[in-house]
Amino acid sequence: MEATPGRERLIEQFKADGLKVMFGNPGTVEQGFLDAVDAAEDFTYVLALQETVAAGIADGYARATGGAALLQLHSGVGLGNGIGMLYQSLRGHTPLVVVAGDAGVRYDAMDAQMASDLVAMAKPVTKYATRVTDPRSVLRTVRRAVKIALTPPRGPVFVALPMDVLDELNSEPVLPATRVLTDVAPSPASVGRAAELLAAAERPIVLVGDGVALSGAQNELAAVAELLGADVYEVDSSEVNIAASHPLRRGQTGHMFGPHSKELVGDADGVLIVGTYVFPEVFPELESPFRAGAKVVHIDLNAYEIAKNHPVDLGLAADPQQALRALVGVLEQRLGPQQRAAAAARLDVRTRERVRQERQARSAPDDGTPMAVFLRTLAERTGGDLIVFDEALTTSPLVTRYLPAERPGDYHLTRGGSLGVGFPGAVGAKLARPDRLVVGFAGDGGSMYTYQALWTAARHGIDAKFVVCNNRKYRLLDDNIAQYWRERDIPEHGFPGSFDLSHPEIDFAGLARSLGAGGMRVEKPDEAAAAVGRMLSHPGPFLVDIQI
Repeated sequence: MEATPGRERLIEQFKADGLKVMFGNPGTVEQGFLDAVDAAEDFTYVLALQETVAAGIADGYARATGGAALLQLHSGVGLGNGIGMLYQSLRGHTPLVVVAGDAGVRYDAMDAQMASDLVAMAKPVTKYATRVTDPRSVLRTVRRAVKIALTPPRGPVFVALPMDVLDELNSEPVLPATRVLTDVAPSPASVGRAAELLAAAERPIVLVGDGVALSGAQNELAAVAELLGADVYEVDSSEVNIAASHPLRRGQTGHMFGPHSKELVGDADGVLIVGTYVFPEVFPELESPFRAGAKVVHIDLNAYEIAKNHPVDLGLAADPQQALRALVGVLEQRLGPQQRAAAAARLDVRTRERVRQERQARSAPDDGTPMAVFLRTLAERTGGDLIVFDEALTTSPLVTRYLPAERPGDYHLTRGGSLGVGFPGAVGAKLARPDRLVVGFAGDGGSMYTYQALWTAARHGIDAKFVVCNNRKYRLLDDNIAQYWRERDIPEHGFPGSFDLSHPEIDFAGLARSLGAGGMRVEKPDEAAAAVGRMLSHPGPFLVDIQI
C-alpha cells in the first residue's frame, strides 16, 4: 500500500469506522491534522467555541445515534477544559473517541510550552487512554480505542497524537475496527436459579438502568415486571428503559440522598437489578438498603458493577435482553397459580392507580404558570412527537408531565452530575436526527456553562430549539441545603448568596441573538403559547427564556 502522511491516513481510518463527523476546537499543535481535515472529502468538522461545548455536542450526537462520536481537543489545555464533560460521558457510558495533539515526541525532554502528560490527565475520565509514539501504529491504536469505546461497558477513550508522528509517512492498512459481540445469554441453570429466587417474592421490585436501553430490552423488562407484579424503579437511568406510562413504573430512586432510595427499596423481599449499579447517590447509604433476607439478583454486562457496593444472591454477567428473555420463559413455566394470582393483583392495583392518576391529570387544569402553559402548548402542537434533551433539573418533573418519556430515543436526561450538557446535547442530537424536532431544556445556571453551543448550531445550520427554565438561582442547591439543614436540625435561614443568579440579570434571549440564534423572553402565561409558535416556525436555532 502506498504510504501517505499519517494525518491523512488517520482520517481514512476514522471514515472506515463510520466516524465522518468530528467535533472540536482547533489548536496549533493539531494544525497539520486539521489542514488535512479541511481538505478531506466526506468528512465534516463541527466547530465549537470551547472544548466543553464540543464534548457536550459529541455526547449528545452519540446518544442520539447509538454509536460512537469523534471529539478533537487541543493539547493539555483543551483536554483540561473538556474533562468535566468527559466525566459526564464516562458515568453515562457514552462511546466517545477523543483525540488530542501535542507538539511532538521529539520535544518530550524539553518541558516546553503547553507540555503535559495527556494520558495521565485523561485516564480518570476515560475507559482507555494512550499516546501514539510510533508512526507505524497510529491506525492500529485508533482501531483498538474504537473497539474499547464500543464494547460494554461502553465509554470514552483517549488517544494523544503527536504532530511529528502524524507528519510521518504511514503505510498501515485502513481497516474497520472490530466490533465485539456481547449478546451473551446466561446458562439455563443460572436463569433457573434467578427465577427461583424471584418467584417466591411477595413484595418484588425491579431496579433498572441504561444497560436495558443499550441492549434494547425494554419489552423483555416489562414482561418480567408484569409476570412478577413488581414495581420498577429507575436508578442510573437517563434513557427510556421503560415507558413512563407503564403502570409498574414508579419513577427514579434519586441521585442525591441514600435514605430516599432506602425508603423505596427497603420493604422488598425480592430484588431484580438490571443494567445499573446501586446506588448512584452523592450521599449514599453505607449499609445495605435492602431488608435482611431479601433475595437479590443482579444482571449486567458490566461485571464490575455487580455486587460492587452491596452483596447479591446471584450475579449474572449477561446481556440484559438475552437474560430477561430467558427469564420470561422460565417464570412462565415456574410460577404457580397462587403466585400468578398475587402478581396479577399487584399489577391490577398499579393499573387502577395509573388510570386514576391520568384521569385526574386530564381533568386538572395546569398551574397557569408560563412554563406550564408553554409545555402544554408544545405537547398539543407536536402531539409529543419530538426528542427532549432534559437538563431542566428542578423543572424536570413539569417537563416530563407534559412530555413523558415514552419511546426509546425520544428522551435523554442529563447524567453524571456536571452541569452544561443540555444545550450542546440538543445540538448533537439534532445533528444526528435532522428529521426530528429536538428541544433542549436547561436551567439558567446550567445553560451558562455551555451557552456557546447556540453559536455552533447557528454556524452549521443545526435547527435545534432551546428553553431556559429561568428561576434566577441554582434552585437544586436551595433544595439540597434545605435537606442538609433538616438532617442536622439547623434552623432554616437565608440561602447562601452564591446560589443566587438574579443580579446582574442575564438577557438570555439577547445573548442567543448575539450568537446567531433567534430568541425571546416569556414573562406572562399569555405569552407562552405564542412563544411555542415562534419557536416552531423559526428557521434555525431558537431559544425561549421562560421566567419561573
